[in-house]
Amino acid sequence: TERLIPFDIVPRILPAAEWKLLSAGLRQRVKALNLFLQDIYHDQEILEAERIPPDLILKNQQYRPEMHGIDVPSGIYAHIAGVDIVRAGEGEFYVLEDNLRVPSGVSYMLEDRKMMMRLFPELFARHAVAPVEHYPDMLLDSLRAVAPQGVAEPTVVVLTPGAYNSAYFEHAFLAQQMGIELVEGQDLFVNGDMVFMRTTQGPRRVDVIYRRVDDDFLDPLVFRKDSMLGVPGLLSAYRSGSVTLCNAIGTGVADDKSVYPFVPEMVRFYLGEEPILNNVPTYMLRKPEDLKYALAHLPDLVVKEVHGSGGYGMLVGPASTREQIEAFRKRIEAAPANYIA
Repeated sequence: TERLIPFDIVPRILPAAEWKLLSAGLRQRVKALNLFLQDIYHDQEILEAERIPPDLILKNQQYRPEMHGIDVPSGIYAHIAGVDIVRAGEGEFYVLEDNLRVPSGVSYMLEDRKMMMRLFPELFARHAVAPVEHYPDMLLDSLRAVAPQGVAEPTVVVLTPGAYNSAYFEHAFLAQQMGIELVEGQDLFVNGDMVFMRTTQGPRRVDVIYRRVDDDFLDPLVFRKDSMLGVPGLLSAYRSGSVTLCNAIGTGVADDKSVYPFVPEMVRFYLGEEPILNNVPTYMLRKPEDLKYALAHLPDLVVKEVHGSGGYGMLVGPASTREQIEAFRKRIEAAPANYIA
């Protein structure tokens, strides 16, 4: 259902020095995450070195064995990343989570800036505020840059689950801003390992799909058989290299809550650098000592389900009632490995 989104007219100011730090930290982190995804779907060196427990990856719900050995253009799996950050004092930032599956929300930031400029034109007249409205142009350039080899003028589309999806506004907004087609699964078909779009002028080949559909629903021949949102044969076309998916299938394993505590280790392993941005101190409830601490401090902690996303399966201790905390305690005790705090 349509609803108003609250708008805070007090701006969050990021001075240039803070933004420089954030920018460098995010580039470093996303680079390491991409190298991690390339590794686990190829040589699995980080698992052999036992820097991450192998079962945490290979038995993960988001790990897609179907992606093993597939070379993606430029080795980029996560073309778009939505990294959640919290500020903890001047110049000090922590990463809350890395969203790499189907990151959402940038359109609200763009709309908020438009609103801000309307409400406080003098703020923008007096100060050198860095612009954000060129985001759709940068996004389109990024999508075109990973087109299959030999395609000079790639056709790019946004694949949406449809108007009932909670982020449909964003799908339509970004497609319109980029000047590309917004399509649903039924608008596409695979023929001879190539993806085509149905148009009034006949079929048109598609080279890059900015997909806003979860892995499970992308191809009913491989993943969920009951999916009405995907394109039969899409994985086969993807494997052949005739089409690029952004983000790649299988990126969810890198943003899983159980893998999050190991991202600083990925930075050290793949880049030989110390992380610029730190994680929030995290307890892995699969470890007995972490579980004991978390159960004793539930009112002070945020507890997340490891395979969850979108704010589901969470306990925000400081904002919960005693009854909610006790009910969640039972869920944790029943399956501690399913949670981090």
